[in-house]
Amino acid sequence: MKPVWYPTPEYTEGSHLRKLMQALEVSDYDALYRLSVEAPDRFWEKTLDLIGVEWFKPYERFVDLSRGPAWPEWFVGGELNLSHVAVTQHARGPLAQQLALVWEGEDGEVRRYTYRELERAVNQAAEALRSLGVGRGDRVGLFTPMIPETAIAALALAKIGAILVPIFSGYGAEAVATRLKDAEARLLITADGFFRRGRPVAMKTTADEARRLAGTPRALVIKRLGIGVPFDGQQEAWWHEVVGGQPKASPTELMQSMDPFMLIYTSGTTGRPKGTVHYHAGFPLKAAQDMAHLFDLRRGEVMFWFTDIGWMMGPWAIFGSLILGATAFLYEGAPDYPGPDRLWAMVERHGITHLGISPTLVRALMPHGSEPIEKHDLSSLRVLGSTGEPWNPEPYLWFFKHVGREKAPIINYSGGTEVSGGILGNVVFRPIKPTGFNTAVPGMKAAVLDDSGRPVVGQVGELAVLAPWPGMTKGFWKDPERYLKTYWSRFEGIWVHGDWAMVDEEGHWFILGRSDDTLKIAGKRVGPAEIESAAVAHPAVKEAGAIGVPHEVKGEAVVLFVVPNPGFEPDEKLAEEIKEAVAKALGKPLKPERVHFVPDLPKTRNAKVMRRLIKAAYLGENTGDTSALENPEALKAIAALRQ
Repeated sequence: MKPVWYPTPEYTEGSHLRKLMQALEVSDYDALYRLSVEAPDRFWEKTLDLIGVEWFKPYERFVDLSRGPAWPEWFVGGELNLSHVAVTQHARGPLAQQLALVWEGEDGEVRRYTYRELERAVNQAAEALRSLGVGRGDRVGLFTPMIPETAIAALALAKIGAILVPIFSGYGAEAVATRLKDAEARLLITADGFFRRGRPVAMKTTADEARRLAGTPRALVIKRLGIGVPFDGQQEAWWHEVVGGQPKASPTELMQSMDPFMLIYTSGTTGRPKGTVHYHAGFPLKAAQDMAHLFDLRRGEVMFWFTDIGWMMGPWAIFGSLILGATAFLYEGAPDYPGPDRLWAMVERHGITHLGISPTLVRALMPHGSEPIEKHDLSSLRVLGSTGEPWNPEPYLWFFKHVGREKAPIINYSGGTEVSGGILGNVVFRPIKPTGFNTAVPGMKAAVLDDSGRPVVGQVGELAVLAPWPGMTKGFWKDPERYLKTYWSRFEGIWVHGDWAMVDEEGHWFILGRSDDTLKIAGKRVGPAEIESAAVAHPAVKEAGAIGVPHEVKGEAVVLFVVPNPGFEPDEKLAEEIKEAVAKALGKPLKPERVHFVPDLPKTRNAKVMRRLIKAAYLGENTGDTSALENPEALKAIAALRQ
């Protein structure tokens, strides 16, 4: 496979990586990456210095590994505060009047904050939280849409030393309650509602039930829609009333490097969700580092990642953008409302330079063609981004051609909530191959391991990280054994991430799916993304999800679930055509045993297809935690196909 994008001086000169190479006196990117994993203390010292991180007290030692690689202590002796690094230091310097935050509501309302205005809003929110009895170490749930108060509340909680618990805005009451109860949250910040496809969605009733189930005593309610909602004046307060009257100055708590600022939950295959613990000198610094080194987000540029505060990419986009002195753009609504050009209209309207969306969202927009894109001036776009799942070649190339104009690179990005960002990515100093990654993220000592734990090239294996890194989760909340079992139990001292991957002879990486999703057909291991890509190449296929089911002869057989494109009639003839297309692309042994047509595939709010849930529903197994799904009805249609 040949690259589709090549480095140009326009991207390399003046970049964060170029400045870092000069500071570390290395000649090229390969030398920089080697230094980042061989001398991480030097790499991180220069990286944070160039980013401009202000410490209240400088750290004395880069890392303490006395408890082993699973439990490192980073930046020992250092004191800082996320809120100061992200907002205050800019508000009191030359960036004071630069835009820090821009928000657009689905109804078209727009609000903008300079760094100085954002600092004042954060200070008032911090004082309001203190007036409600929230202090250092208290957990506070944040169940809100992507509105300005979401970012302000998150930063205010960090400022006073409390711990943010971000919760997906589309969850039902039980899912919200599970997280509030596990975190023992003292307060829930929520909104009366938000818009979704032009209709008001009431959040407060869900929040009230969640608080009742979790035993969370108090709520702070943001008036987004101004709709009538039940209100208990004893236990609840309006955000605008409590925050509005507060002073515009507020003291900042001095936090140790490893003091937690966020507890963010990820869905488990079984059992309760996993609470990943993140600290002031971890997740925010890793987010900023990845944005600098991979996405090359520069001061004054505008980052928009289509996501939710409850997913890692929500806090990542806010904190990383602000630490780098850029502008974070937030949007609360649907990406194709009131028309399929909504995303592109916002890019033009707000001069967005960096746009991140998922492969699934690209596939959903492709049937509308390129006309909605061509209606808008996208010349501000400098970098495209993608994360959440493996790409299929066709939508990747469509995104590159029509949105990126075959000029903007697609920075493919893969890691996770527990990682605080990426393990693999792309940098603008190397060519980029379609659907792949041209590097392990600087500072991440990644490898593909075979079954015996040896690094391999040109073979499919487990994606692993061979050394700890700043940003890795400080375990799971109240469950250290589960953390060790999940990531550290396969090979001693090595983080095994749970993805099948392959790195080719030229150093390009490819993610082939979750290792628990991987199929083994007649002795051949294959990632579901390969099968899905072959299916999506057929003009009738809008989306596809591949799973393996038990087979007497092959051991496992492929079953393919297909969402058809408009204008195609699902029938046995079409199913056979799709089977043959896969067989032609991948070989007859990988021909699907069955093709089922479904109205939708189960996805999270950030459009990640949940294959494990497809398999569980189809085989009649326990689906485990399904709270992350935006469309649980998709599982019912799949379960109805059970044979």
